[in-house]
Amino acid sequence: MKLSIVIVNYNVKHLLEKCLKTVCTACANIDAEVFVIDNASTDGSKEYLQDKFHQVQFIWSNTNLGFSKANNRVLPLVTGSHILFLNPDTLVPADCFEKSLNFFQQHPDAGALGVRMVDGVGKFLPESKRGVPNAWNTGCKMMGGPFLFPSAAVFAGYYAPSIDEKGTGPVAVLSGAFMMVSKECLAVVKGFDEDFFMYGEDIDISCRIEAAGFTNYYVGSITITHLKGGSTQKSSSHYTQHFFDSMRIFVQKHYSRFHPLTYLLYIGIEMARLFSNTKRILVSLFKS
Repeated sequence: MKLSIVIVNYNVKHLLEKCLKTVCTACANIDAEVFVIDNASTDGSKEYLQDKFHQVQFIWSNTNLGFSKANNRVLPLVTGSHILFLNPDTLVPADCFEKSLNFFQQHPDAGALGVRMVDGVGKFLPESKRGVPNAWNTGCKMMGGPFLFPSAAVFAGYYAPSIDEKGTGPVAVLSGAFMMVSKECLAVVKGFDEDFFMYGEDIDISCRIEAAGFTNYYVGSITITHLKGGSTQKSSSHYTQHFFDSMRIFVQKHYSRFHPLTYLLYIGIEMARLFSNTKRILVSLFKS
């Protein structure tokens, strides 16, 4: 089995450097290739990185393609039996890739695999595993249900509470920060949907993987560090626009337009967008 690792970079050269060091260590005992596609970074990533990692294949885009399109651009170049889509703000342990590939060998029904993620201080990130993104679970998530009632499946279904953070089992949705997919599965689902510029593309492809008859597995015995948001500023208007636009695209694509809860989701998305924009403006005024 050969692993192809694909990382999209945008203005996080120092985080990516740390990430690639752990990736190269984890590739020591496996057949692997590493691709980094840079989305027209302006932080000097090219000059800083390309001579530090000669085993990495760098692709330098002249424009910011977004997450989905950048990953898809690399897919025709990969030669591995499995492809790992990895964020540049992650750190992986030395045995991470070997364990992940072994899991695929033991589970022939697996289309994609995700792992337990913790933040920089070791706190578990609940988005490591997610449940069915139906209107109820999504609505409860937007209303804070998983945080108010974390052990109540009826309200916390968005984060798949039936599986322990260190457990293993099928889940509906995996995180795009670490998503390993078989090449066979990718050939069927045809990569990421490029309508998603940033955010939501991992939920969309997870749903399409299941719809194609494959299984998404969460493997809690493998842990990585996800420093989160290194290449985005969540207080920026660009973040707000891309995030809520992605939510709207997902609802339009996967939910029945005639279902009453769908209309409630649209209302919830726009209310959340308004709240986020208002909060950003107020914070900016306060700082001024």
